[in-house]
Amino acid sequence: ENYQCIFAKNEGAVVAPAAGMHFSRELLKRMELKGIESGFLTLHSGLGNYREIDVEDLTKHRMDSEEMEVTESLVEKVNATKDNGHKVCAVGTSVLRGIESAVSMGGHMKTFSGWTNKFIFPPYDFTVPDAMVTNFHMPYSTMLMMVCAFGTYDLTMKAYAEAIEKGYRFGAYGDAMLIL
Repeated sequence: ENYQCIFAKNEGAVVAPAAGMHFSRELLKRMELKGIESGFLTLHSGLGNYREIDVEDLTKHRMDSEEMEVTESLVEKVNATKDNGHKVCAVGTSVLRGIESAVSMGGHMKTFSGWTNKFIFPPYDFTVPDAMVTNFHMPYSTMLMMVCAFGTYDLTMKAYAEAIEKGYRFGAYGDAMLIL
């Protein structure tokens, strides 16, 4: 129970969605009062997220498959948000991977129920999300590669250098950053 976040709903993941640990019911309510909508997808994070990358050629790294579901209600909400010129913020690398696994032609999301083994690394053109909340991830991790793809390598490394200098905490129980 201590290793769950406010978003935890469906059993199946073997690790917690760590970026979600920075959110509380109170914060979600304050966001709602400010007109910030939220939606949820399910991605059952596996231990493969924490397997170090041990290949030089990133195209040779293989992700473990993870079960995920993107519902019609989320698709409608996200696509309407994009169509109305508003930002879509992914909370965590699992959500980012889930969103990008459910992208259709034309830059919209589509419903999805199945498995994904999508490995995102630089360079990568993201289709749906404009912003992201994520923890500071460990070196050689797939999650750090995804953050570098989203925030660009140079900007991400600059943020990490500052985090180290200021004593930020890394990993699942660590501090988070917002990438715009």
